[in-house]
Amino acid sequence: QVQLVESGGGLVQAGGSLRLSCAASGLTSITSAKGWFRQAPGKEREFVAAISWPGSITYYADSVKGRFTISRDNAKNTVYLQMNSLNPEDTAVYYCAAGRVATPDMSSYGTWGQGTQVTVSS
Repeated sequence: QVQLVESGGGLVQAGGSLRLSCAASGLTSITSAKGWFRQAPGKEREFVAAISWPGSITYYADSVKGRFTISRDNAKNTVYLQMNSLNPEDTAVYYCAAGRVATPDMSSYGTWGQGTQVTVSS
């Protein structure tokens, strides 16, 4: 069964850092491209970052470029999102997703995790 499980969310002060993890199970999910998306209260879900399989291509939203880094450890079937210089506008539920190609297009991802809450206090 294809499954994605996010972890690493929490409460952090502005300027701080967090690292999110997305553990994959099921062959299709393990060898797929991965994306991170986020949804703040009252807002639509938006693209954050994406990484190809096996990891040579990455994409970032302009709002996180230079602050966030997406990476993957294929031996551990895990994708990471290192988030630095966090600000209150980064507060959201962060979702990991698996798809055929790395793209900001949300509709290209067929498998989603349950999400992990990130809260940045000012």
